[in-house]
Amino acid sequence: MAISKTLLASLLLSLLSLRFADSSDTMVITNMVDNSVITDGKIDCDKACGGRCKLSSRPNLCKRACGTCCSRCSCVPPGTYNNYDACPCYRDMTTHGGRHKCP
Repeated sequence: MAISKTLLASLLLSLLSLRFADSSDTMVITNMVDNSVITDGKIDCDKACGGRCKLSSRPNLCKRACGTCCSRCSCVPPGTYNNYDACPCYRDMTTHGGRHKCP
């Protein structure tokens, strides 16, 4: 099946226009798993920890611990449980007793 030259040219122009459409200095990244927003390298810890702790039996305690970890690491693993490999700093933070500090 042959692709016409005009279709190929329009596809190429569309891709180029998408590539150069956003030339702003502000970088916004949306994490598709927990919808946290990262702007200029800073994560919205309240929103990220709210998503992480929404199923917790003790959500206030979870959000407080998560907020501490988020502010130190600038990241929160996706989902509501586990996935620590996505954020090594978050994973490696422990309490004085050697348990995970971050939920």
